[in-house]
Amino acid sequence: MDENIMDNDFFTLTDEEGNEIEFELVAECEKDGNKYFAMIPVEDDKDNDGDVCEYIVLKLVEEDGEEVLVTIDDDDELDDIADYFDDLFSQEIDYDA
Repeated sequence: MDENIMDNDFFTLTDEEGNEIEFELVAECEKDGNKYFAMIPVEDDKDNDGDVCEYIVLKLVEEDGEEVLVTIDDDDELDDIADYFDDLFSQEIDYDA
């Protein structure tokens, strides 16, 4: 699986209700010919303790000749990719800080 930890890439995405939400791209990976992105909402990127909040996983798909990011409906696929990102992020934590 190809992987990348990203530095400060921001995207404004529109949800199903037409609301625009700004996200920070924190990591991406490619598996089985699919590309996945781990993103955190900018307004919720830190909780009260300063820790990074939960992230969402989106999948890049082509719809009507256009690339779009979608949520993952298949629970097994989502669990597999989320486990991968969890492992990736746990390796990035500096416990000596």
